[in-house]
Amino acid sequence: MNILGIDFEEWYHPELVKPHIKNIKRNPSVINGIDKILDLLRKHETLATFFVVGELLEIKPDIFDKIIENGHEIGFHTMHHDRLDLPGFEKKFSFEVKEFAKLTNHKSQGFRAPTFSLNNTSSWAIDVLEENNYMYDSSVVPAKTSLYGLPNAEHKPYKITSNSIEKNDSSGKLIEFPLLVTTFLGKKIPAGGGFYLRTLPMKVIKNAFKNYQNKNMPGCFYIHSWELTPEFMPKLDLSFKDKFATYHNLGKAYSRMSELLKSFKFTSFSRYITENNMIK
Repeated sequence: MNILGIDFEEWYHPELVKPHIKNIKRNPSVINGIDKILDLLRKHETLATFFVVGELLEIKPDIFDKIIENGHEIGFHTMHHDRLDLPGFEKKFSFEVKEFAKLTNHKSQGFRAPTFSLNNTSSWAIDVLEENNYMYDSSVVPAKTSLYGLPNAEHKPYKITSNSIEKNDSSGKLIEFPLLVTTFLGKKIPAGGGFYLRTLPMKVIKNAFKNYQNKNMPGCFYIHSWELTPEFMPKLDLSFKDKFATYHNLGKAYSRMSELLKSFKFTSFSRYITENNMIK
């Protein structure tokens, strides 16, 4: 069994978009795609964890009800999609966790850092999550990219602490679920969704899942809400590199995700934890 996380965020949240829209009005539109995403999951009889940016629940509170009523799980993706390692964010984070708990009736047990920004500078977040009774995190990508990555991190789920974010620490209370990686042209690269779903040959991603399956490990996969609903994603004037990362094969993300849901079984993080007796 594999695990699926939907990073539910707006068109103006991605890190590569933010620098280019300082003078553009931020009218939310991607939130209107919630039913399309839920229909896709229903069609494939798949449960998922929705890592929601908190401010979207303030704008459209019924997102929470729709996620829960359809049997899915809600997770925390910060209130405004800010990187954890931004200067001064440590002070804001504790407040944001509590704010999100109010918005979700304390239903959130899992966290994902925006832009996978959990690293040695921001590992303090693990302590805050523990203090607020969080059960798991899924912010580690065990491969290096220009924006993120901890290439020495374990590939299978492990116990994480603020002092040990790459290797298992038996004293940890939080379970880390690292994202799917694979080897491509001799190099270890992410294969866990997003840009990689849109860019890598499908055979490479499917082989990555099969490889994890053979090792009895869950393949943790993610996709952004705006990738599944490109009709709500405005065409922004970005730099060439950022435009490529944001829009390349955007129109193919839905069909590729659908193909994976048809080929492999996925569930939510909390359900995977329960069904595999991971909490002792």
